[in-house]
Amino acid sequence: MYDSSGVRATGFRGTGRTGPAVPGRQGRDPEVSETTPRRTAAAATTPHGRGPVVAALMLVMGLTALDGTVVSTAVPQIVGDLGGLSVFSWLFSGYLLAVTVTLPVYGKLCDTFGRKPVLIAGTVLFLIGSLLCATAWNMASLIAFRVVQGLGGGALQGTVQTIAADLYPLKERPRIQARLSTVWATASVAGPAAGGLLAGYADWRWIFLLNLPVGLLALWLIGRHLVEPGRPSAAAGGPDAPARPAVDWPGALAVFATGALLLTALVQGGVAWPWLSAPSLGLFGGALVLGAVTVLVERRATEPIIPGWIWRRRTIVTVNLALGALGLLMVAPTVFLPTYAQAVLGLGPIAAGFVLSAMTLSWPVTAALSNRVYGRIGFRLTAVIGITLALLVLLAFPFLPFPGEPWQPALLMLLLGGALGFFQLPLIVGVQSTVPYGERGTTTASVLFCRQVGQSVGAALFGAVANAVLAARLGGGDLDGLARALDAPGSLAAGTADALRRAVDAAVDHVFAGAAAAAALALLVLLTVAPRRFPVLPDGDDRPDNPPRPGPSRATPTHGAPPRTGTSRTAPPRTGTSRTEADRTEADRT
Repeated sequence: MYDSSGVRATGFRGTGRTGPAVPGRQGRDPEVSETTPRRTAAAATTPHGRGPVVAALMLVMGLTALDGTVVSTAVPQIVGDLGGLSVFSWLFSGYLLAVTVTLPVYGKLCDTFGRKPVLIAGTVLFLIGSLLCATAWNMASLIAFRVVQGLGGGALQGTVQTIAADLYPLKERPRIQARLSTVWATASVAGPAAGGLLAGYADWRWIFLLNLPVGLLALWLIGRHLVEPGRPSAAAGGPDAPARPAVDWPGALAVFATGALLLTALVQGGVAWPWLSAPSLGLFGGALVLGAVTVLVERRATEPIIPGWIWRRRTIVTVNLALGALGLLMVAPTVFLPTYAQAVLGLGPIAAGFVLSAMTLSWPVTAALSNRVYGRIGFRLTAVIGITLALLVLLAFPFLPFPGEPWQPALLMLLLGGALGFFQLPLIVGVQSTVPYGERGTTTASVLFCRQVGQSVGAALFGAVANAVLAARLGGGDLDGLARALDAPGSLAAGTADALRRAVDAAVDHVFAGAAAAAALALLVLLTVAPRRFPVLPDGDDRPDNPPRPGPSRATPTHGAPPRTGTSRTAPPRTGTSRTEADRTEADRT
């Protein structure tokens, strides 16, 4: 359920030919004029076309999508074998931390060295981590090897989305995004079942070993079929040859350290220690100090990991904030709905998972269809419609009857997934289309980073809300503990069990009200911060052999070729940009 960008390429299905543009046709997208010349895509493939590359991207995305769902099911067997019950949550927290803090670094490396080497290196690192996890001898070693997995996973998530944007033109981008979303939908349903089968009938170590053949196949497809366009090198010389790429390693280390402290404070606060305890305050204080150091380091760097333009361009700021709010609100259905389904509705774990999976069924469908909407009314208005519908659905959840029927929350999740498909994809497609090839990796990584941070903030915030409601109604306890108590209803008096269910119901209702507030925040950002029209780049600025140029010329797209003269029957290239592109302000780009 994620992203992309680009403009149309002709003769891209393995024919090796490019044809002349057809003049005079006006596209329906108010932000992307089809009067721009068509060109070859920023990322190329072998004569076999895009199919093998898309298959590789889906396999790589499947590695990360299945990781959490499969491992979570096998936790009892892992703890029974290795011990470490008190720290097993770090199996997930360590992986999440490593993925999140490396996203900006890999995004910059994508723009500096190309997508292919970063994706290959990340996949190899992920597979090494998987192999090491299968050989773990205690919980500490398994957690450490999960961090190694996460260091590779950060490269997989951002780079797959960037390559998808490079491969497909704007009108076709929802197609690849729907396929990638289908991977996540399948993983959410098949992952728990696969993890349970492997842990119950084989050995939990096979959960990690099965990553190896999948990853090796993906590596073979990428190495054989993904061909990135050549770039001028410093060794080649010439006036247009760029200097040797400079990597801001001090900035990368500073970003990594700051993110690690901040996310550790958010993930463990209120769980491993109280929020106002010395560990929490120390971590937040350290993150604040390191954040200031990171800003100083990045301002001095020639090629900073997180460039300043990320926070100066209105379109990118809008999408970062909106998807940060999306990450926050997604905690309600993904974390708290399964507990609600089991504790309040009395469903088993598998049935509770199917209630949530309704959202993953409708999301890819509306994402695939969203281009028909934003092609007519624009990216911003499509996202406004999507988040408004999501806001209404989230507000409806607290009004469900108690205890209710399973189809009622399942129906709301189906509607929520459909609404969010119209919200997320247009924003990611739109923002990727406003930056050139050399900035797309950094932009995509910033979007994913903000969404991941939003999820971490949401887990901490909504966890505190739920526990506060339970404390007010029951005088103490936590949501997970009460859910486990309700797993054995025979040990509880009828009145006690009913009181516990009502307390859990009230806690989850408050969480969904908080998620609705996050949706309202995203809507406010779209209405007040986002430009009316996304400043989509003209085609020529989107090529890897035409890197962004410094100075004001980057702020305003060119208007393309001069107008036709004479009586030549040969159709000239279509002229550069639509009026919305020409009208965008300097502030939107710089």
